[in-house]
Amino acid sequence: MEFYLLTALNGLAYAAVLFLLASGLSLVYGVGRFLHLAHGGFYMLGGYLGYTAVRGLGDFWLALLAVALGAFVIGGVAERLVALVYGRGRELDQVLFTFGLAFVVSDLTRAVWGAAVLGLRPPPVLDRPVDLGLFPYPAYPLFLIGVGVAVALGLWALLRRTRFGLELRAAAGHGEMSQALGVDARGVLRRAYLLGVLLAALAGFLATPRIALAPGLDFTMLILALVVVVIGGLERVEGALVGSLLVGLADSFGKVFIPQFSLALVFGVMGLVLVVRPQGLLGGAR
Repeated sequence: MEFYLLTALNGLAYAAVLFLLASGLSLVYGVGRFLHLAHGGFYMLGGYLGYTAVRGLGDFWLALLAVALGAFVIGGVAERLVALVYGRGRELDQVLFTFGLAFVVSDLTRAVWGAAVLGLRPPPVLDRPVDLGLFPYPAYPLFLIGVGVAVALGLWALLRRTRFGLELRAAAGHGEMSQALGVDARGVLRRAYLLGVLLAALAGFLATPRIALAPGLDFTMLILALVVVVIGGLERVEGALVGSLLVGLADSFGKVFIPQFSLALVFGVMGLVLVVRPQGLLGGAR
């Protein structure tokens, strides 16, 4: 029993990271039908910025704040760039543009931080085991699970209890109608984009003590984020939560029982969902 609980906790910690990454992707797509393929690049950029901030400031929590501020600045610049290809009927332009932006971010990180594998230790307060009764377990993955729960509740409150959430849901569901009624759809998309970049950068930094930074990680995480949102439903944040749980647990148990086919298991889950429900588990319902 302890073995299965341990594997499940590892899967939940990984799912929390995937949710932070994929929820931003869902927000941007839900509002603007904009498939943002540079999202994995901002995940990795957040990790590298956090690595440098921890080395420079010597404090994990100050580095977390620095990553958030950096994400707003970089996200603002990137949003101005991708605004060049906003608009219906420009889907191919958007895919090519954001794919090119992903390569630019990848090359910049390689030029600045090199090709070496980098990692961080958790902050001292979380760099210890916690006695769960049945077995001791590292505190940092539990912290990641807590962050995932807090972000899920925060996004739910933002979408369901604030004016921004109301505008965002209106722009996502009926873009032209909401614009005719006075909703600034472009402004809503801009804020959703910045929130998505912030979540991706924070995911990259918080995951670094568990997932080492290395060239190519951006595209790996982008593919996993796409798998998550396809499973859950492309435009649904709630779907991103369900998809990240399935992918995180499938990855964790797959690495334990069928390590040669753990990635195939993740894609197998996606394929099964697409056969049973092509729009994703929560797609098509609001």
